[in-house]
Amino acid sequence: MSSKHLENTSEVKQSVAERLLMLLKTRGELQASDAGHILGTTGEAARQQFVKLAKEGLVEPKSVSHGVGRPSQFWQLTAQGHARFPDAHADLTVQLLTLIRSSLGENALEQLITSREELTRSAYHLAMEGAETLEERLQRLTAIRTREGYMADWQPQEDGSYLLVENHCPICAAATACQGFCRAEREVFSATLEAKVERTEHILQGARRCAYRIWL
Repeated sequence: MSSKHLENTSEVKQSVAERLLMLLKTRGELQASDAGHILGTTGEAARQQFVKLAKEGLVEPKSVSHGVGRPSQFWQLTAQGHARFPDAHADLTVQLLTLIRSSLGENALEQLITSREELTRSAYHLAMEGAETLEERLQRLTAIRTREGYMADWQPQEDGSYLLVENHCPICAAATACQGFCRAEREVFSATLEAKVERTEHILQGARRCAYRIWL
């Protein structure tokens, strides 16, 4: 087999592996059969890739019992797997926040968060011009947040509300160091969407994603 063919084969395998990681990031735990179906391959091929990823510490299996019978095996990202998705300039951000807090005090840090909130609110407000319905505003906000790295999506709910989901947090390190960033985001969402917003899932509290219930 030629070296070029080996390189091409390696690229294909890497592509499948990365796609599987992205699936787990955006959809949560999956069985190999479902992952294979989504990617257009077999469940066994997906399982083999999951096993390889598990050896790298990026995914791990999880058994789910359904009463009588053999438990179903699901795959999920490990902490190391989640870390494969970028946190924007994490170390530098945390260092700067720590310096602001220690040198200038908590009030200075709150002023920083408030200033960022105001800038974000203004930018989002401009992006909503011409959007007359909540669904239109949600569509635009989701597009903005996805461009910013949050892997956002939204779905209507049976009770008439909406669910806004963010599968990734590119400022997770900053939010961990100062949770005021999370508080500010919820308030910005409410002002931007002209709706009530309640956080129902939170990455910083151990959830796979951040999720918000939205209603008028």
